[in-house]
Amino acid sequence: MKGRVLIVEDEPKLAGLMGDYLEQAGFDTHRLENGIEAVPWVREHGPDIILLDLMLPGRDGMEICREIRSFSSVPIIMVTARVEELDRLLGLELGADDYICKPFSPREVVARVKAVLRRTGGAHTTMAAGLELDESRYRATFNGHDLELTAVEFKLLHFLAAHPGRIYGRHQLMDHIYPDERVVADRTIDSHIKKLRKKIDRAGPGTELIHSLYGVGYKFEYSVAHGGNRTA
Repeated sequence: MKGRVLIVEDEPKLAGLMGDYLEQAGFDTHRLENGIEAVPWVREHGPDIILLDLMLPGRDGMEICREIRSFSSVPIIMVTARVEELDRLLGLELGADDYICKPFSPREVVARVKAVLRRTGGAHTTMAAGLELDESRYRATFNGHDLELTAVEFKLLHFLAAHPGRIYGRHQLMDHIYPDERVVADRTIDSHIKKLRKKIDRAGPGTELIHSLYGVGYKFEYSVAHGGNRTA
């Protein structure tokens, strides 16, 4: 199997059609018709990608997307009959990776799923210096302790850890964790770094994973702190 696809769609025939084509393409699928069941299922089973309808009984797809993004980076493709620009932009701002408007070809759905998984690399775990990052759940542990990171903190830590030793300036980091180009103050990155360091220090006292180079930026590198002040 190429991965598990969660289909959250209240039209049984449409859900069945998407599921059949995805299974023919080598994917495992699971289908839910009620929005209330979506988040608990994602938390328990960790799908590789989600096809999420917006108009659902029980709970709106936008709400579901927002909550999933609070704990997981699993790719989400929104499926909807809403074609208005505002809806499309809002969906992407909430963290959707792609957007398909009804009516559509089931072959298009398969192609979009494959494209998004190629782009995101699917769900996988990264480990470095006692740090474990689970992208499918936005979960980070250090020395076995859950760091309880926010989505933005996870993105920031993951990006730095994926490029150990390389120094990134504030604007480079902002471009990565805020791809929608929203206006964010330079010191916002410093605030996130400060919080990350506190959480890492609680899990591994005396350990430094994020280092600052004054006037230049930040880098990921494992070391043991020997006192002194750190400048964020």
